[in-house]
Amino acid sequence: MSHADAKKRLLAAYDQQLRTDAETSDALTVTSLGPLRLATFFGGRGFITYRDLGGADEEGIRGLVADSVAFFKSRPEITRAEWKTRGHDDAPGLHEALLANGFAAGEPESIMIGEAQALSADVPLPDGVTLRRVVDEPDVRAMTAMQDEVFGDPVSDEMADGLLHRLTLDDGMELWVAEAEGRVVSAGRLDPVAGTDFAGIWGGATRPEWRGRGIYRALTARRAQSALAKGKSFIQSDSTEYSRPILERSGLLKVSTTTPYHWARS
Repeated sequence: MSHADAKKRLLAAYDQQLRTDAETSDALTVTSLGPLRLATFFGGRGFITYRDLGGADEEGIRGLVADSVAFFKSRPEITRAEWKTRGHDDAPGLHEALLANGFAAGEPESIMIGEAQALSADVPLPDGVTLRRVVDEPDVRAMTAMQDEVFGDPVSDEMADGLLHRLTLDDGMELWVAEAEGRVVSAGRLDPVAGTDFAGIWGGATRPEWRGRGIYRALTARRAQSALAKGKSFIQSDSTEYSRPILERSGLLKVSTTTPYHWARS
């Protein structure tokens, strides 16, 4: 199968299986608004997603965006929201409508998908580096503190609190870290998506001084092995331009792009 055919097949599976209620399975609430799904999450976060926009024209899209903002404004517990766009959608005027309603565009990311079997080959680790799954609160907080530092964010409890809440749900999520010299040097999450052939890999981060040694590729392979053991065929991730080449070397293909648009309560 050519790369073009493989990408077409993987993108079709993504649209059919992931752009459904499976995408918001861990939401506190999900409300339908025309073709949209408006989800609320732990920590006051809103999220807007959809399989498509139902053929809406520019005027219809402006109305959907305005109604979405009004929905979240009416819920005082929601302090911020994300509208998740995809580059292959037919969405006339969506960018302009989002900006006009107080959203700001984030950095585009690549939608990466690959066969779990192809990604599962063992990758050798540097001497002194070990991988393990973490579940205990001190380990989870050490993991998220490292991720905050790597992403240039202030270290906060928010991500750790959310992940610890997820762990209590026993929904299949796994947290994996690489450790060296007594501290976390790389980390990532596995999210099996119930009712689909997919598992997501998210939150990948490696300390700068440990990059280029195959550690993140090894974490990807280990998570793919775990996904296979859970009966999943495909691995999916939204990646930055830094991690995209690493995932491509692991065997994932770029099938489209996604750009988050962020709204915050003023």
